[in-house]
Amino acid sequence: MPRAYPPCAICEIREGGDSKQKKEGCRVKDVYLITSGPHIHSADSIPRVMYSVVLALLPAVVVSILFFGTAALVMYAISIVTCIVAEAVCQKIMARPITVTDGSVLVTAVLLAMNLPPSSPWWLVVMGGLTAVVLGKQVYGGLGYNPFNPVLIARVVLLISFPVQMTNWVSPAPLFSGIDMVSMATPLGEIKTELMTTGAIDLARYNYLDFTVGFMGGSLGEMSVIALVLGALFLLFRGYITWHIPVTYIATVFVLTGIFWMIDPTTYANPLFHVLAGGLVLGACFMATDMVTSPVSPRGMIIFGLGCGIITVVIRLFGGYPEGVAFSILLMNAATPIIDRYTAPKKFGHVRPSEAGGAS
Repeated sequence: MPRAYPPCAICEIREGGDSKQKKEGCRVKDVYLITSGPHIHSADSIPRVMYSVVLALLPAVVVSILFFGTAALVMYAISIVTCIVAEAVCQKIMARPITVTDGSVLVTAVLLAMNLPPSSPWWLVVMGGLTAVVLGKQVYGGLGYNPFNPVLIARVVLLISFPVQMTNWVSPAPLFSGIDMVSMATPLGEIKTELMTTGAIDLARYNYLDFTVGFMGGSLGEMSVIALVLGALFLLFRGYITWHIPVTYIATVFVLTGIFWMIDPTTYANPLFHVLAGGLVLGACFMATDMVTSPVSPRGMIIFGLGCGIITVVIRLFGGYPEGVAFSILLMNAATPIIDRYTAPKKFGHVRPSEAGGAS
């Protein structure tokens, strides 16, 4: 059986056709199709990646609902509805395809609620959703074009605009326990205030096991380190994130705070406290690893994680805010293009002009 060749791109005659119509020198079987990369495609898609991230966030979401009950459920519901409606309206106005079912806006909505205090009023959640979707994502062109993490844009805007509501923390009140939520500071806020008022800190009252389970004040999503790590391990297993940013980020905070703690333990908290308390694990595993706003090469990711860690430590130890995770990631988002430029892997067969000149 004769082999079927594709039409020749030059004479558009298959081999075996009328030889009189063939142009001189044209040989169909020697014509190669040349296209730009990527040439290898995986079975992953945007919906599959996004819904996997939502699945990875579920343990932390469940813990937050267990500790804050219906208040947490209402916040998640308001955030999801606001973000979906805002994205659909923006895409309709801008005459773009409506993509609210691809899961990306659901990830934004869930992470936004996880970055807010459990006592947030409904209008604060609505403003956060609008800020994240409209100002943080759609004005740049939608998914894949935003230079900054939309959720952290919303968090910082809300923190600067409504500092009272954004720092009104409450104690965990397990579901069906009958315990009322009462106002309390986060561990990082407590030691910051204690240091300013007394000139020294005392960490003896803290049980670090509470930090890993979720018995501490803070945003909805930063309560349980165990739940966050389980979700991050799932994303690592699926290959949607790599170890470079989370490990480098957390290790940098651990090492730097450890150095200061060894210098003066009465003024600086120990490194384990800095890793477990606050939003470090949430930020390192789920927001600093955002595919759109973080570097693409392993070397770039390590630089990104180092920068996030250094800025976080500087803000926590010497800044006015007790927490610096959101600011650090946003600042490193701004540096991502130049990091990518100088850490891009060398193209196969590429020879620099200086090297070519030296060889000749």
